[in-house]
Amino acid sequence: MLDDGEVERRIRLIRPMERPAIPLSAMAQTHWREADRAEFIRAWETELGAVPEFTDSSLHIVTGLLLPIWKRLPNDSMRVYRLQTDDGERIIGRLVSPAWVAQAVESEAPALDPADAFAAVLNGRTILHLEDRLEVRRVRVMGDYRIEVSGFSDGMVDRLKTIGLVSEIIAWKLRLFVPVGADGPKILGALIGRNPLVRIAQRSAA
Repeated sequence: MLDDGEVERRIRLIRPMERPAIPLSAMAQTHWREADRAEFIRAWETELGAVPEFTDSSLHIVTGLLLPIWKRLPNDSMRVYRLQTDDGERIIGRLVSPAWVAQAVESEAPALDPADAFAAVLNGRTILHLEDRLEVRRVRVMGDYRIEVSGFSDGMVDRLKTIGLVSEIIAWKLRLFVPVGADGPKILGALIGRNPLVRIAQRSAA
């Protein structure tokens, strides 16, 4: 439901690497069009062929003498990893999230890259506490996982929507969400830029 109570019909677009949902009324402004099965298969395979075979990602491993700090490590994954770098260096330790790293090494205020913050929240185990009592967490709405921003006042709504947050009326209550598509990390980064990160909290997966 929109702010004025109107029900907005939506459609889910299925692509090889994502499943975004957009308003049905917005379809006319997109490049999507009806196609027969053979044409769709060709387009699908073309896009799938453009997906790289390998991708790079960053891992955070706590290694060394772990027993003295074992209780400080996150409880969601107790697995010990064994890695070997291209240079032959062997690493044994616990895998931790960027959010945990930011919280563990913080001096005054934690720092977290927008992409890492987005991934940490979408994972379901991290809650971001921002200035002005804002909280960012993952929620489940109508079967989909979404990133919700709560704790805002009425006077903050327009300012938050200009950043890119999406407002919806659910059960007669105004709620704000960070889009979970490709623009999500950028929008979350803009939100943290205006309302700096105060604290990172961990919770059980939701």
